[in-house]
Amino acid sequence: MLTIAAAAMLPWHVGLAEAAGPCFRGINLSGAEFGNPGGEIFKDYAYPSEETIGYFKQKGMNIVRLPFLWERLQPELGQPLNDAELQRIKDTVALLRKHEMTAILDPHNYAQYKKTQVGTPPATTLAFSDFWTRLASEFANQDDVIFGLMNEPHDIASDKWLSAANAAFRGIRAVGANNLVLVPGTKWTGAHSWQSDGPGGPNGTVMLGVKDPRKNFAYEVHQYFDSDSSGTHDECSGNENARNAIIRMSEWAREHGTRVLLGEFGVSQAPECVAGLKTVLDTMQENDDVWLGWTYWVAGDWWPASEPLNVQPHDGHERKQIAVLESAAKAPSPAEDACRTMGR
Repeated sequence: MLTIAAAAMLPWHVGLAEAAGPCFRGINLSGAEFGNPGGEIFKDYAYPSEETIGYFKQKGMNIVRLPFLWERLQPELGQPLNDAELQRIKDTVALLRKHEMTAILDPHNYAQYKKTQVGTPPATTLAFSDFWTRLASEFANQDDVIFGLMNEPHDIASDKWLSAANAAFRGIRAVGANNLVLVPGTKWTGAHSWQSDGPGGPNGTVMLGVKDPRKNFAYEVHQYFDSDSSGTHDECSGNENARNAIIRMSEWAREHGTRVLLGEFGVSQAPECVAGLKTVLDTMQENDDVWLGWTYWVAGDWWPASEPLNVQPHDGHERKQIAVLESAAKAPSPAEDACRTMGR
C-alpha cells in the first residue's frame, strides 16, 4: 500500500492552511458514459474538451476520473477492444497528460454488462478479467493512469464482487501492469454503508480479501450529502452523516493499514451545502495519512446549468461550489515520493 510518511510526521498543531492535503484533488469529467452502448460520438456521448480540462487544471486540480461505457469499449465480451473508442480514451489521457493531470479510467457500469451482473454468464468473472487484461495492456506502467475497477457495484453480493475484483487483478498484473488500482465495494460503494451488513457480508470485512500480487491498490468509496446519501436530491440534510462517514472510513483505513479515495461526492449551490462540502474536504485533509485523494461529481461539457451538483462553468459564470474545491485543490502537496502510483 502507498504511505505518506511526510504527512505522518506533521506536528498536530499544524493548521489546515499549512498541512499537506491528499495527493490527488480533482473532478469527474462525465459525458463519455452517456447514452446507450454504441451511439455516435458528439451526438450521443462526448469526451471532455481541452478547454474544460484546462479550466479545472487552473483551479488547482491534478486528477480526472474519466467515466466511459464498458460495452462501447468492448462491444463483444472476450473480443478485442474497439479501436476507435480506445483511441478516444487515449487521446483524452494525452490531453490530461499535456496539462499534467492524472487519469482514473472508470468503466461506469455498476458491475453490469448489457444489464447482466458481473459473475453471471455471459458476463462472467473471466470476461471481466479479460476486459481488464486488454485495457491494462494498453496503459501498463503509465504512472499518470490509475485503474478504477468499476463504478458503484450494486445489487451484487460482496463476496461475488470480491471474486470478480480479484480476477481482474490477476489479469492486470499478468500483463505486467503495475499501475495503482482503485477497488470499490458493493452497495454503490458508499462510505456511509461500508461496514453495514448485506448479501455476502459487509464491505468493510469482505473487501479486506483483495489479493493484489503487487500490493498497489486503494479502496474507492462515494459519499453524498442528501438525506439518503444518493446524490439525487439538491438538499444536504445529510451533511453531518457525510462528515461522520468520512471519519469512520478514515478510522477503518488506518486500522487496516490501507488507503482510500473519495471517487464521488457533490452538493448543490445552497450555502449550507457548500459549507458541508468544506467540512468534508477539511476532514479528509485532517486525515490525509489514509486519504489518497478525491474527485468531485460532477462536471463535463454537456452537463447543464440546471444540474444542482454540476460545477461546469456556464456563460462565464462559475458555480458556488468551485471556490471551496479550488481552495482544497491548492492546499500544499505531500512529498512527491509519497504520491507515486507505480508499484515498487
